[in-house]
Amino acid sequence: MPYRSDGGVLTADVPVIRFITSLPPRVDEVVLFGRLDPAPGRFTYEVPGEHVRLVPLPFYSSIFDLPGMLRAMPGSVRRFLAELPNVDGIWIFGPNPMSIVLALVALAKRKQVFLGVRQDYPEYIAARLPGPRWRWALPVANLLEHAFRLIARRVPTTVEGEQIAANYRRGRAPVLSGGFSMIRRAELVSLDEALARPWDGEITLVSVGRIDAEKNPLLMVDIVAGLDPRFRLVVVGDGPLMEDMRGAVAARRLADRIDLLGYVQNGEPLWSVYRASHAFLHVSLTEGHPMVFFEAESTGLPIAATDVGGVSAALGGGERGLLFPPRDAPAAVAAVERLAAEPELRERLIRAGMAHAEAHTMEARLDAVAKFFSTNTKVR
Repeated sequence: MPYRSDGGVLTADVPVIRFITSLPPRVDEVVLFGRLDPAPGRFTYEVPGEHVRLVPLPFYSSIFDLPGMLRAMPGSVRRFLAELPNVDGIWIFGPNPMSIVLALVALAKRKQVFLGVRQDYPEYIAARLPGPRWRWALPVANLLEHAFRLIARRVPTTVEGEQIAANYRRGRAPVLSGGFSMIRRAELVSLDEALARPWDGEITLVSVGRIDAEKNPLLMVDIVAGLDPRFRLVVVGDGPLMEDMRGAVAARRLADRIDLLGYVQNGEPLWSVYRASHAFLHVSLTEGHPMVFFEAESTGLPIAATDVGGVSAALGGGERGLLFPPRDAPAAVAAVERLAAEPELRERLIRAGMAHAEAHTMEARLDAVAKFFSTNTKVR
């Protein structure tokens, strides 16, 4: 991921950095290998200054900046090789061209390698193609995915979601499945507070996610249109379909019932949005193990979500949330109406979700990852 350094302060633009840099004291030090953005200013998330340091790699704008990536490759490999003697293990997230090259370099140097997989890579690329002329990138993405899976047959791998994990459990190497929870134990809402939310007046649904094609955000407009006026929706996130979303809201005359907040910083600013809501709505077309489910559960929100990818497994097969088919607005409306109309169902989902969140706080997930590292590290 890219980083910026400004006035001695290192920042990143992806919230998962909060999880990775919280591994100390479970490990002595986290060494980050990342692209150092020469642009001035700071990203959203400040990187801790203790027990964490960055090895800056040459910058390129994105995975679609192929000339920039190719130019950056030799310098990235050189800096990576120079730092290898100072680390005990390498956790490489992919698949992408750079991650595969660095994984092979580390293995050639007989370093302990762990792979990290956070999404279905071909689907990820398909949803982000800059235009039709980039269709050739889809078979390339499938090839990279296949290469990463081959490496994973011999290398321990962390994976977000059971659907993706099934693709990586083909060899002898262990696989740790589960998402990255960003909720610390002290941030959990109490069960009493969650159950005390009144449902006899205005009901606020919240959805958190990128506003792009794979998240299918326009379906939410149809869902709100199908609900009676006591329901309103708060949408957190930004992306290439934001203007389409605004247009759809205006065309359906739902501006007084749908609030588009844009990006909200992970942490207390985002938690306050959850706590002011009644239920969580998720309409994505693809998904591994959404971090947002941990967030919703930890704030006592019952969940209604599309039954795609790893969603069912993430919600205990329906034990912790109501599932409905993708692209099916009437089914989503029916699920949301059940949450409002059936107090016993709502309480059951809230209790199950909060118990799950308590068992999967950031601290618990960090402990699990650190144990996975230590258990699967070969002594050389």
